[in-house]
Amino acid sequence: MQSRADQKREGVPLPGAVLVHTAVKHDLSPPLASQRASPDEPAGLECEGLACGTSPGASPGDSVTGQEKPPEPIPPPTPAPTLSAAGIAVEQTSQGQRPAAPVLDSFDGLGAGFEGPQGTTSFRNPSDNSLAVGPDHIVQTVNTRLAVYSKKGKKYSKTGTVLYGAVATKAVWAGFGGVCEARNNGDAVVRYDQLAGRWLIVMPIFSRIAPGEFLETPSVDRSEPVPPGQLAKSGQKASAGPAAAPPPNPPQPPTPGQRPPQAKEGVWGMCYAVSTGSDPLGTYYRYAFERTLFPDYPRPAVWTDGYYVPSSTGDDVIQKHTCIVDRAKMLLGQPATEQCIIIDGVNFLNNADIDGQKAPSARTPNIMMAAGGTQLKNVFDDDGIFYWKVHVDWNNPANTKADGPVKIKVAPYHYLCNGQLSSCVPQPNTDRRLDVQGDKIMQRLVYRKIAGHESIVAAHSVATQGGGGGVRWYEFRLNKKRDPELYQQGTYAPEGFYRWMPSITMDKQGDVGVGYSFGGTPNFAGLRFAARRASDTRGRLTLHESVLATGEASQTNTLRWEDYTTTAMDPSDDCTFWYVGDYLKAGDTGYRTRIGSFRLPNCKVGR
Repeated sequence: MQSRADQKREGVPLPGAVLVHTAVKHDLSPPLASQRASPDEPAGLECEGLACGTSPGASPGDSVTGQEKPPEPIPPPTPAPTLSAAGIAVEQTSQGQRPAAPVLDSFDGLGAGFEGPQGTTSFRNPSDNSLAVGPDHIVQTVNTRLAVYSKKGKKYSKTGTVLYGAVATKAVWAGFGGVCEARNNGDAVVRYDQLAGRWLIVMPIFSRIAPGEFLETPSVDRSEPVPPGQLAKSGQKASAGPAAAPPPNPPQPPTPGQRPPQAKEGVWGMCYAVSTGSDPLGTYYRYAFERTLFPDYPRPAVWTDGYYVPSSTGDDVIQKHTCIVDRAKMLLGQPATEQCIIIDGVNFLNNADIDGQKAPSARTPNIMMAAGGTQLKNVFDDDGIFYWKVHVDWNNPANTKADGPVKIKVAPYHYLCNGQLSSCVPQPNTDRRLDVQGDKIMQRLVYRKIAGHESIVAAHSVATQGGGGGVRWYEFRLNKKRDPELYQQGTYAPEGFYRWMPSITMDKQGDVGVGYSFGGTPNFAGLRFAARRASDTRGRLTLHESVLATGEASQTNTLRWEDYTTTAMDPSDDCTFWYVGDYLKAGDTGYRTRIGSFRLPNCKVGR
């Protein structure tokens, strides 16, 4: 294996390099329910400008509510592209004829209107909307806040009761020490590991950790005195002798309205918490890792040999990295390592995330995918989805690798509105248009093993012939060599409106469901869901669209809408789709979120 020095050129990690990180700290937490801290600061990030990646948040002195900031300038709309006949050919321009999947449960989550035991919330744009579902609970993270809700079943009589929250996401690391406890960053993501029955919470650290900023001391047996000169904590024995000199006074806080200074040297970090059981309000094994690369836009995925977390080095460079942490060790609370593979010249990466109880065979490489094109080079068109086979070797990291990219030819596509951070979806009563994040496959990239085959489903936002935007979705199937091949594809684009920000998954029957934002004049932005049965004609979402939330107001302060949403599968029946996204009610000055569930009638509970 290359040494870390060998893998860098003038301090920059080389493409293909494998960086091995050992957790700087790990522990077992108290029950999360005992961490009763309420939001005591604006819901934002401790970073500035490009240092915040795709998800800038508030800073001290900023208004808490995004709509109260001075509105951003309104950029001109993105010109309509010329589309190829082959791309137009896969467009579905009418809704499915089967009845819509009924909305089973629906309630507002974090955002405007939220009230919980620890208070209310309001956020800066955009939202990083993550959702996971367990046997009895629903967990949501949005930017820098977390909430836990009841799910009707054996433990609770109804769905949607706020059991915990809103709290700063860093409450998960309360008492842990170090940067994970000290800093509350956005882009936190939650997953439910269905194979293990555990919750996974991941929080990146976006501002640099200066050398020596968080000095960790080794754990001390409480029956033994602490080292001489060290201050004893509650329950510890002090040592005889003079106390150590106190540390210097901290720097004065910035003047209100000023941003805190940003460190120019140091590392970033990634914080992990893995629950010890199926109750998200219980105890967690907690870990902190330092990163030498900026860890923007993490998209965790559960695989048999690790938790895979692809992230982006930044918006102004064409470099990504996928990091794998040792799932087996973390499920036991043991010391763990993280291996990161550096990949240059690629789009945003997603690793396959297992849904259901049927896992791939042991030592099966994880499939990682990305859309084609390169927005930073003004390449908005492609006719391929690219994949890598990622193999991690915990005994010999020299064998860890990502083989690829390999192109899967698909129908040509053009990024909706040329990609991210563009003026795209029109709204009523304003010239402000909304961003669509059209340059990437959206989370999650879902793996599903069904009798006779293994499938991976993916979705992204593309331009359509009708002048609006559509959801391009795919089902790939693994061949005998475990290479993904295109099985079906389609672009869902009825009526010429905009459908964007999709999140897709598949139930145990092989039915496909996808949630997304819906809008375009005269419609305010809202939330919808479409689906198909496994036996239906390929390339068609055959169920009529379901409406989860109808928007009632336009967002006028910024074009930033959402960075991602989530569609999750319910482990209790492996049939119920859960989806979360943003919308505004009349009179709202900031977005609210809506959480809802759907089930196709052919997927039978209990089978």
